[in-house]
This record gives sequence, C-alpha cells and structure tokens, in this order.
Amino acid sequence: MGNIYQAIPYETKLAIVSEYVRNAPGIPVFDSAGKYGAGMALEVLGKCLKDLKVDPKEVMISNKLAWYQTALTTPEPSFEKGIWKDIQHDAIQKIGYEGIIECFEQGNDLLGDYNSQMASVHDPDEYLATAANKQEEDQLYNDILDAYKALNELKLQGKVSSIGVGAKQWKVIERISNDVELDWVMIANSLTLYNHPRELMDFIDLLHQKQISVINSAVFNGGFLIGSDFYNYREVDKTSEQGKLLLDWRNIFFELCNQFNILPVLQVWH
Repeated sequence: MGNIYQAIPYETKLAIVSEYVRNAPGIPVFDSAGKYGAGMALEVLGKCLKDLKVDPKEVMISNKLAWYQTALTTPEPSFEKGIWKDIQHDAIQKIGYEGIIECFEQGNDLLGDYNSQMASVHDPDEYLATAANKQEEDQLYNDILDAYKALNELKLQGKVSSIGVGAKQWKVIERISNDVELDWVMIANSLTLYNHPRELMDFIDLLHQKQISVINSAVFNGGFLIGSDFYNYREVDKTSEQGKLLLDWRNIFFELCNQFNILPVLQVWH
C-alpha cells in the first residue's frame, strides 16, 4: 500500500484489499505503519476499505507507531532512501510519550473513517542503533519505555485493544518483553527459512508460555527468498562476498523448491 520498491496503481491496491477482505476467515486484520510510504499505506488502506464499503467494526487494523508524516522538501524521502517510490511526503521518527501519542492520532487521521485497534512501537532496534555510546543508548531506551507508558494509557482508555512491538532485531524485542507487559510481538526478517537460530526458537517458546502472541513477519527476508533484489529491505550487492553467498544459497533453495513443484518466484503485478 505504501509503494515499497515500486509505484503500484491504486486499482491494483484496491483489488488486493478486496481479495483479502473477501477471503479472510473471520474479521480481516491489516498491519500497517506510519513509516510505510510515509503514511501513504495508512491513507490508501483507509480509502480502499471505504471504497469497498467495509464496516469499520468489521476490520482490525494494527498501526506500528514511531514515524510521523511531514512535508516532502527533498527529491526523495530522508528515511530509507531508494526503498519507497513515488510518495508525496516525508516522515520523521518520534519515540517517547508525546511522540507516540502524536503518531497514534495522526495514524487514525490518515485512516479516515477507520481506527487502529492494535498499537506498537515500530523499529525500536533501529532507534537504539543510533546511539553513540552506552549512556545515549540508555536514554533512548528510556524513550521507548515512555512510549509504552503512552500505549498502556491508550489501552486503559479503551482506544486500543492490544499493544505489542515490531522489530527486526529479536534481541531488542526480548529486552522490551522483560520490561513491558506485551500482548503480542512482531518479529521481522529474523525467523525465516534462511535464518532461524536455536536461541530465537527458545525465546518464542518462552513467549508462548507467557501467552504472548507471536506474529512472524517478512518471512521471505524482505522478498529476497522469492526473487527480489532486496535482502531485508537492502539491495543486494551481487559483486560482494556477502551478496554472492546470499545468491548461492537462494539458487540452492530454488532448486530444492523445483524438486517439489513449489514456485518461490515473485509474481509481477499487472
């Protein structure tokens, strides 16, 4: 919905949402974020649902919070350059008590007639990675804890039904889960056919024991395992040693899929 890697016509996006709503068992659940297309994904999702005349009470929306839509003043967005195509806004990161509230309210404004019922802090791992030293990291982590204070208040007020976390680095999710009472976690890129360490599996078992739901996201490493040129949302350098190792692994994976008549190749939308 947010034009990741390529600009997709609205008619195609509408068709995707329509098929999902039509085929989803029970109430359809959508996951989005202010980061996706700098808010475009939220706007488009709201418009699609409205055009399809979906009752707001008959859909569940998860909005991962931390990025706030701003005016685009440069040729391309200032965040994740080269990823988002043909978008009309930029976005800045806001993590903290006030920042998360602002992101939550803006997200619902972008959704139009719809509201998000699931809320989380998005990419806390990337936020912590900007720290220059341990003292700065501790301050950034306090910002994250303040953000969860805001989310807990939203839950107590009945404005959201559950709170969670969405991150690529599962160790950061583990750290947060030890300090915050979560309803669910979303792990991106970390638990895939290509990458599934034993310690991560043990952590998931622990979450299960705590009755914390696990949403496994980006299970194809950002599209790479089904033919994309991007691994974990970064373009693969085919001339580098790491790039060659990734491509060699994928070739073996494709050969194995062919043995069992499985098509892993990314289909092009027309």
